[in-house]
Amino acid sequence: MNMIRKSASRILRLAISAAALTLLPSLTQAQDRPNIVFIMADDMGYADLSVTGAQGYTTPVLDQLAADGVRLEQAYANSAICSPTRTALVTGRYQYRFRAGLAEPNIRFPDGSELPAGTPTVASLLGQLGYRTALVGKWHVSRVPDHGPTTYGYDYFFGITGGAADYFRHGFVNNGEWGEGLFEGQTPTERHGYLTDLLTDQAIAQLGSGDGRPLFISLHYTAPHWPWEGPEDGERPATLTRLNDPYGGSLETYAAMMRSLDTNVGRLLAALDERGMADNTLVVFTSDNGAERFSNTWPFVGYKGELLEGGIRVPVIVRWPGHLQAGRLSQQVMVTMDFLPTFIEAAGGQVPDGLDGVSVLPQLEGAPDRPRTLFWRFNAASQAALRDGDWKYLRIGANEGIYDLSHDPRERNNLGDLYPERLAAMRTQWDEWNAAMLPYPAGSASEGNFGRYVDRYWPPVQQDGGSQ
Repeated sequence: MNMIRKSASRILRLAISAAALTLLPSLTQAQDRPNIVFIMADDMGYADLSVTGAQGYTTPVLDQLAADGVRLEQAYANSAICSPTRTALVTGRYQYRFRAGLAEPNIRFPDGSELPAGTPTVASLLGQLGYRTALVGKWHVSRVPDHGPTTYGYDYFFGITGGAADYFRHGFVNNGEWGEGLFEGQTPTERHGYLTDLLTDQAIAQLGSGDGRPLFISLHYTAPHWPWEGPEDGERPATLTRLNDPYGGSLETYAAMMRSLDTNVGRLLAALDERGMADNTLVVFTSDNGAERFSNTWPFVGYKGELLEGGIRVPVIVRWPGHLQAGRLSQQVMVTMDFLPTFIEAAGGQVPDGLDGVSVLPQLEGAPDRPRTLFWRFNAASQAALRDGDWKYLRIGANEGIYDLSHDPRERNNLGDLYPERLAAMRTQWDEWNAAMLPYPAGSASEGNFGRYVDRYWPPVQQDGGSQ
């Protein structure tokens, strides 16, 4: 079976590469293509922008970005945690097709085989269309330096390699000693300053290093991921690093981190204006998964590490002057892996066959919404989810149910008893999809800090189909 999977994967990679090569652009064509600036926050919940309902602070820059573009109200992350979502972003496919996508809590593949070299990526495919490509910020997909972003088609990389870093020391503590911090390309480097500011500095520098090619830049902020440190908090001794303080933080600190994130996005957008690039740049803002402990979540329930809506629903804002209507709300359902084909189409390329994601560019431009069927799973608490139209199937541990999200976005009213045939059909639909994905390694299930809200938020089913 493993040999069959490996052969099929290799054939699919070759097919995707061949499809992309059919539309290699001339230099003139490349110069006419839009720049693409993709901005991803880390662990930011759906309602953590004031335009989506944040309390206690405002995000005027991102609110204005939404006013100038399209905001999708039914967008999702590919996973309830970061590494799998980033794998889906890079490949345009369900992350569970790669070992990197299995890297949920306590699953690590240190040999680099988690994402095979030569896998077609958003960077390599755009590179074939004439783009200069850069990733600034958090990678957290596979080993660096041997399997860092420059292995997968990014011309430039600056950022952190793992899941988190101290905002002032830019690394993490392992067994009492500081581990690896910032990299530039495949080489460790040092900088001084608050990490959110530094990443913006590097992204702006990339705007000014053009060579006539259009630019694709993925700016992956670590904010507002823990350790919870605002720009005014300053550096603490290594023995007191906030990375060793998982129970710290506060609403005030979280607000400071979000204000800093908003300000820095504003710096980048201003740099686009100053360089005359704004009118020919497609800008996207989103998050890699749902809410952290201090996040605003209304109207959803659930947090990072859970397949409840609060753990996977994320804001998506897209601005492209002259192409997308300003101030429009879209109900198109989309997910992280859709960005790759959407960017390829926006760049004038042919979307390769074999992707799981689809281009939603027509819907962003105003075409009728296209139906979507999306699947998730999460190892901790044996979670499963499927969205098909307005219906969602959800399983957490031994509990399962179906919900009509059009009337019950908080997933409080389990309709499984009222519609047992629909419940059974959606369960079977999920099982069939899951059978085509890579299995989790034996013995890898771990509760860790995830699945911890099940008892608090899951309402027991009553015989009449209602809930407590």
